[in-house]
Amino acid sequence: MYFTLDPAPQRARALPLYKTLLCFVCVLILVVNGYFLLRNLDGLKAANTVQERTAQVTDELQHLNLLVTDAESNLRGYFLSGSEIYLGSVQMAPTRIDTQLRKLGSLLADNPSQQKNLAQLRVLVERQLGMMQQALTIYRQGGLDDILTITGAPSDGDSDEIRLQVVIMLSEQNELLKARSAGFYDQYQHAVILGLGINAAAIFVLLLFYRLIRSSFAARIDAEHALQQANEQLELIVARRTEQLSVLSRHLIHVSEEEKSKLARELHDEMGANLTAIGMDLGSVAEQLQGSRPDLAAMLGRARGTLVDTVQLKRRIVEDLRPSLLDNLGLSAALQSYCEDYARVTGLDCDVLVEGDIDAAGPMHAIALFRIVQESLNNIAKYAQATNVIVHLGREDGELSLEVTDDGVGIPPDALTRSKSHGLLGMRERALLLGGKLDVSRGVNGVGTCVRASIPLDAQAAAPAAPAAPQWPAAPVRAMADALKAKSPVPSPVLPAMGNDDLGESLGLEAASAGGRGGPA
Repeated sequence: MYFTLDPAPQRARALPLYKTLLCFVCVLILVVNGYFLLRNLDGLKAANTVQERTAQVTDELQHLNLLVTDAESNLRGYFLSGSEIYLGSVQMAPTRIDTQLRKLGSLLADNPSQQKNLAQLRVLVERQLGMMQQALTIYRQGGLDDILTITGAPSDGDSDEIRLQVVIMLSEQNELLKARSAGFYDQYQHAVILGLGINAAAIFVLLLFYRLIRSSFAARIDAEHALQQANEQLELIVARRTEQLSVLSRHLIHVSEEEKSKLARELHDEMGANLTAIGMDLGSVAEQLQGSRPDLAAMLGRARGTLVDTVQLKRRIVEDLRPSLLDNLGLSAALQSYCEDYARVTGLDCDVLVEGDIDAAGPMHAIALFRIVQESLNNIAKYAQATNVIVHLGREDGELSLEVTDDGVGIPPDALTRSKSHGLLGMRERALLLGGKLDVSRGVNGVGTCVRASIPLDAQAAAPAAPAAPQWPAAPVRAMADALKAKSPVPSPVLPAMGNDDLGESLGLEAASAGGRGGPA
């Protein structure tokens, strides 16, 4: 797996050219196939029209033949019986036959050969009708004998010619139908073969296009699978690196607390003893020089004042490194004292609510919660623009819960995810170090900010060993400490709580200073 800074390739906005051409070829083949299908339908329609016309011509010719034959039969019946009943069809025959001939003329208008045959048929029929009228006239003038004398017996020669002409016309019409049917069949056969070829070509193109699409889809699936694997590997690497950094951060926090505790203990023990010894020596020298060299005694008095200030500075440093009240009086007293000093220095209204047995928490829990409160209050003083702060610490269901709420301007929802939110990230790592969690969100009704931390008490066994807290000896007298504080006020922005050991050191220096002074320095 590798990373690159090259710009991402532009996404293709259309199909490749060969796929587009395949689509157009497939569409063209289908259009051609549709065109030939339409032509085939037109040929089938024309064949059906010819067949219907042939059937109609056949019917009309047979009807014409029947009219002529019926007129001949009725005329003979009239000759034999003399009854006028037979003359009805004979007299109506010319009109009916003329109508039938006109129908045949309209049906055969597009066929010149049949038009000639129809003209010959018309001549024969008209001649037959004329002979019948002539026979009827002779019969009425002289009877049947005159007809036989003048014209002879009526023969079937004309009728046979008419039937023969009808048969000729029917045969020609049938041959025309057969020729049209054969042409249509050939055309249909060619169209079917061409259609099958076109369909085969279309199927081939579709299969080819399907194969291309399938290969493209398979390639896309493989690319997505490879990308998913790369993302999973990247996420695994990021998670591993994040876990390593988190573990390192917690380790650094733990080491930092150990170093602070160790440094505080060394400052208190070694530096405190050295300062006490210096104070005693200065007091002894000042006592010896008080009578002989008062000017040097005054200088030593000023040096003792500077030494007292140094003791106060050392006390502030030790309190910043490791609050003495946290180890001597517990978490509740340390928070109360720190919040009182915080309210006095910043002018904010800071209330502390403690519920349950908080002081039973281990040293790691106590220092973690104290640091979270300390960092939260510092952020409120810098950024929140708040007027009221509430620190609520409680114990329930085997865990310690902390809430620091203010009524300031609030905090963005993504504050914990920002890379430069070192204070918030440090608080979260302190909570995670003990198996807890920390959440930063808006306050009630979206006003201000609320920092919530919950740390299980049973996580102490899994947490790293707590740094050894410095053991402070008991203070001799509290009133003397207050008097010393009144003489040497601490110029700190937030007055730290004073440990009993520092009280002892201050009392030792003050006693040494008092013993070396015969009067005011």
